[in-house]
Amino acid sequence: MEKKQKKFLTVAPFECAWRDDLRFKEAGRGCVAFEAFAHNDVTVVFREQLGSQHYHYKRDNSPHYTVIIGSHRNRRLKIEVDGITTVDEAGLGLCCSSAFQSYWISICDGLISIGKGRYPFQNLVFQWLDTKPNCSVQYVGLSSWDKHVGYRNVNVLPLTQNHISLWKHVDCGEYKGEDDMEEDLRDEFGNFDNHQGLGSFLEIWELSDVYFIVGDEETLVPAHKVILAAVDNLDLSLLNQDFISIKDVTYPVLHAFLRFIYTGFTQIPESLLSSLRDLSVRFGATSLVKQCEEVIERFKLNKKLFDSGKNIEISYPSSQPHCSVASFPLGLPVNAQRLEQFHTTGEFSDVDVSIEGHGLIARSHKVILGLWSLPFMKMFTNGMSESVSSEICLKEVSSPKAFKIMIDYFYNGGLNLENTVDTNILLLELLLLADQFGVSLLHQDCCKTLLEQLSEGSVCLILQVIPSIPSCKLIEETCERIFTMHFDYCTTACNDFILLDQSTFYNILQHPDLTVTSEERVLNGILMWGLQPPSELCNWEVVDNMLSTNTPQDLFGKRLQSLNILLPLVRFSLFPLFLLKKMECSNLSMKIPSFHDLVKEAIGFLEVGLPTSGNNPKFQHRQSSFKELQYIRDGDSNGVVYYVGTSYGKHQWVNPVLAKKISITASNPISRYTDPKVLASRTYQGTSFAGPRIEDGKNCSWWMIDLGLDHQLMCNYYTLRQDGSKAFVRYWNFQGSSDAKNWTNLRVHENDQTISKPGQFASWAVTGPNALLPFRYFRVALVGPTTDDINPWTLCICFLELYGYFH
Repeated sequence: MEKKQKKFLTVAPFECAWRDDLRFKEAGRGCVAFEAFAHNDVTVVFREQLGSQHYHYKRDNSPHYTVIIGSHRNRRLKIEVDGITTVDEAGLGLCCSSAFQSYWISICDGLISIGKGRYPFQNLVFQWLDTKPNCSVQYVGLSSWDKHVGYRNVNVLPLTQNHISLWKHVDCGEYKGEDDMEEDLRDEFGNFDNHQGLGSFLEIWELSDVYFIVGDEETLVPAHKVILAAVDNLDLSLLNQDFISIKDVTYPVLHAFLRFIYTGFTQIPESLLSSLRDLSVRFGATSLVKQCEEVIERFKLNKKLFDSGKNIEISYPSSQPHCSVASFPLGLPVNAQRLEQFHTTGEFSDVDVSIEGHGLIARSHKVILGLWSLPFMKMFTNGMSESVSSEICLKEVSSPKAFKIMIDYFYNGGLNLENTVDTNILLLELLLLADQFGVSLLHQDCCKTLLEQLSEGSVCLILQVIPSIPSCKLIEETCERIFTMHFDYCTTACNDFILLDQSTFYNILQHPDLTVTSEERVLNGILMWGLQPPSELCNWEVVDNMLSTNTPQDLFGKRLQSLNILLPLVRFSLFPLFLLKKMECSNLSMKIPSFHDLVKEAIGFLEVGLPTSGNNPKFQHRQSSFKELQYIRDGDSNGVVYYVGTSYGKHQWVNPVLAKKISITASNPISRYTDPKVLASRTYQGTSFAGPRIEDGKNCSWWMIDLGLDHQLMCNYYTLRQDGSKAFVRYWNFQGSSDAKNWTNLRVHENDQTISKPGQFASWAVTGPNALLPFRYFRVALVGPTTDDINPWTLCICFLELYGYFH
């Protein structure tokens, strides 16, 4: 049999499809039209750049728009801007899991329009204007959430005056064989409808507690009191007995009646329609009465509307064909308030649920528990004691509070948690219960809520639990990424991180986005994590002192072996040489061989360089720790001084010295021609110099820049500009320091004749191991006379700019 060719695009959960052709011709303006087949969360992302297959909008830090059709289990329409929800509307533009539906989304200078149907700009569903529009979005990504989404007929159109006529000329490539197509799609997605929701309990003897006696044959038809009692305005007195005799009603009529209650959809021959209405009136199923009467009126007006050879189809107004448990109690003629009342009062309950050590938790209904949870269903139907008992006692439940919230969720379908300090703990406990009892929708809601509430203060707690749940990989990866970007905070605010397992901590340490203010933080974190038993927050020097009276086995116990795995993730070559020398003589170096070897390797690299360094990460700076400000040309606007003058990229440029963002000092006191703000300005100054002074018995002159507290730069380029004089520098050092006292030479200039004209720009690269070291202070220090015979120790420059990786 020839294999059928796929004619649709399937996007797996938590992935995103990108194609070069899915791109607006004009940035910030365009329309994408498509068809989608999904249970929920048809997700379209608009970015400035292409993403990858494993891109997910929840982890995107770059500017983007996200439109989610059918969010919150196909209940809401959402629009997010840069990951922040700005629109959250109920009941708009929902998905369909029974067939492909057509949608279109247009963006025009921040105006986002969403509609349904084949033709864009018709059948508008929703429109929203971004007051701070992103006019650079251009690429369109087709994404998903927790279920597969099928896409086809995807087209990107420009915005023109004649939108509709343009669309009619687009080759949509309509596909024949619709049934085969959707059968293929279901095969690829897995069976969408493997759980038919409440419909799976229709006329099932298991868990039933009330029985209809139907027709002259006195056929017994099982049902469930709590379900019937929650229907519209049903007379509860009818359920005071276990057997309800309706011998004047035929089985087909009762079956249609019960099918409508349990699925929100039914079929019946036209000849039995009045009987179905009468039965609905008798039991108070007002929604079915209304539907029957509407059909009867339409039939009276035009009998040709109905084919006498086929059944009449009746649907509850908000129900959807092929719906799953996701819609319970929504989409059914079930009064949710009445259902919750039964849960509260225990009316019609047939099982008391207790937790060992905590007593009775809930008086519940087996059909409701079995509807949501397969483990509960098996418990009630496996022939064991729970199958016949009206009491069950659960032993492996650690949080009664979370368990009670889960039971509440079964009755109202919503996750209602108060926003308290313990919310994340409760969410994690709920997540574990959802995993334990197989409640997939509760699992999804917990995951979504956790993702929305993630912060650097909560990730340590979550990472202690999440790795044990394979289906929460997205949350685990997101938490690890937040930890890496706030490593200093997560390892110093408290010591919760020491409870992470080795695999999780390793993933964080080797993450390409690991952000630290100094490599010493990484070393401190590893040593603190290794201490057994855990100790208070400390640094490597404290641990080194502890080793003077203890062995490594005493301090680190079973985690000593883990240190040998984690220590190579420290980039020792980024430490200052004097600190490495100190480490070389430490107890850590003498008692832990792997530490000693790593320190020796780094010293060798810094002193003589190692030919094997290559692209080895241990010899490279952590780019993500710093903003990249790279040199392009003399006098450009890419340097650190300029960037600081824009309030770190937030405002228009203001001289950062005047704004007190940085400070610049000279070797002589401030004067008319020794003005710090001149070196940070963007204008040429004819006379600007730093005068000589005696330091350590030698003549010197210098200009120094202080980037400010909590700011550092790994400098790889710098630019000077000569003032209007001819006192050209020939011998000078470009230096960096962390304390303005101990200076490291970043570049030494000996008889450098680059500057040879007044007003000339000149730039030099900083290379070698010292380019990896972050410093707060930088200075240009004259160490030999200039070309001026009269004032040879005057450093005459009117501009200074620095480049590299800025933190």
